[in-house]
Amino acid sequence: MGNFKEDIALVEAIVLDVDGVMTDGGIIPTTDGDFIRRYYAKDGYAMAYALREGLKICVISGGRGAMLENRLKLLGVTRYYLDCMDKTAAMQEFIVDYGLHPDRMIYMGDDIPDLECMSLVGIPVCPSDAAMEVIEASRYVSEYEGGRGAVRDIIEQVLRAQGTWARNLRGVLGTQK
Repeated sequence: MGNFKEDIALVEAIVLDVDGVMTDGGIIPTTDGDFIRRYYAKDGYAMAYALREGLKICVISGGRGAMLENRLKLLGVTRYYLDCMDKTAAMQEFIVDYGLHPDRMIYMGDDIPDLECMSLVGIPVCPSDAAMEVIEASRYVSEYEGGRGAVRDIIEQVLRAQGTWARNLRGVLGTQK
């Protein structure tokens, strides 16, 4: 591992937990057994944009529900493991299936069940409100909380380092005439 900014320029894939990372961790159970979660629109935009730019995104979560699955599909996420009780097995499957280099991967988690997956990648990261053990295991702690911009933060940093963030948008990079 080298310099953080140099390492993120080489990232091939980002793996995300859901509750506490893509959301603030709050869930409201519904009578049909699903859950209502609150997502941050800018995190979703960054995920969809990153996928269009060719970055691989995988979601691995113990969470479940049709609304969660629909959210992932709307964003264009095609590789996800929900109601997952063995996150490391899911992570290993993702790595093998895509021929990924773990040193060129980010895992963003927020709690104890994420620690083992975090140890498998070169760049473990977390939201600012993650459990202390996760903060200690992270190479980068976002200034944003889970469900409040942490996902956008790390994706934007990766794509900026790779030169693909907002590259074709007029005005964003001062190219508007």
